[in-house]
Amino acid sequence: MSRIIHRREFLRITAPVIPLGLAACGWDGGKRLQPLFDKVIDANNRAGERLLAIRHAEVNPLQLEHGQMPAYFISEGMPLLKDPAAWRLEVGGLVRKPTQFTPEMLAALPHLNYSITHHCVEGWSVVKRWGGVPFTMIGALVEPKPEAKYVQFDSFDSDYMNGWDIESAMHPQTILADSFEGKPITPAHGAPLRLYSPIKLGYKLTKYLTRVTFTDKKPGGYWEDRGYPWFGGL
Repeated sequence: MSRIIHRREFLRITAPVIPLGLAACGWDGGKRLQPLFDKVIDANNRAGERLLAIRHAEVNPLQLEHGQMPAYFISEGMPLLKDPAAWRLEVGGLVRKPTQFTPEMLAALPHLNYSITHHCVEGWSVVKRWGGVPFTMIGALVEPKPEAKYVQFDSFDSDYMNGWDIESAMHPQTILADSFEGKPITPAHGAPLRLYSPIKLGYKLTKYLTRVTFTDKKPGGYWEDRGYPWFGGL
């Protein structure tokens, strides 16, 4: 029987990487111990990738709403499209039918909506409503090739990007979100389209999407390349 690993257990599992956070905050012993930290992080990542219970478990939707969800981006200012009507989501790589999705095409596809607890790696959580196109629908339309094992998500928020294993991307609750709190998503939360899934921590949920690439090579990521766990699951 599959089980969901809750936040407290997730933190217990990833506790060995806490010293890396101390290094990021100015602890001068970080450089000397970096090779050790790298080995621990790699072991944690490989362990996370083997936890199929996480990938295939479903998170129970919630009906309550509370708290505020802060905006987050790495650009100097909030990322904005000069011409939203000209935006396209390019989906390609190891697929049989590369496609450029317009806003109208995405709006016409079946949507999934749920209220769920969003978890940030910084330690806060908030319950919010999300809606969007199931990523499995995108996969069905572009038809990934058998050798596609990973998915890379790129954005127009400076150089922010990251990669997922294809099993997590195809989780039934992973969506390309175009609505937030029952309204069209705004730039504060990733407009015109962002990745969302309740099985991942916030830094894995790429905002301001421009391109999705199916690949046989494991992508890095903006925070992952700076030491954050690659799998990033709950």
